[in-house]
Amino acid sequence: MSTVNNNNKPAVASSTVTRDLRELDKGTDNIYESLVIMGKRANQISNNIKEELHQKLSEFASSNDNLEEVFENREQIEISKHYEKLPKPTLVAVQEFLDDKIYFRNPAKEAKEI
Repeated sequence: MSTVNNNNKPAVASSTVTRDLRELDKGTDNIYESLVIMGKRANQISNNIKEELHQKLSEFASSNDNLEEVFENREQIEISKHYEKLPKPTLVAVQEFLDDKIYFRNPAKEAKEI
């Protein structure tokens, strides 16, 4: 259900999509394990986006901000708007999982196989 943007990369769905649970547990044979993997990946994506945003906004920070400067800084506003329009980390993580772009391993399962 993904669309294609101008860069020829599959885009993440921006609206609610009904998922087949059997697709989500293909790689792990356990829906709960799949959800944990997607949740951890979503946290990684979220942290990366947050770090990137803080770095970009810190370029505009000054030690003596007054109220007028905060509302007039157009660059900060544009950067914030850009990040607000990005797809949610959970949607990106689900799409990456379905496209087999996430590396994961379960040490507990590996120990049982030996």
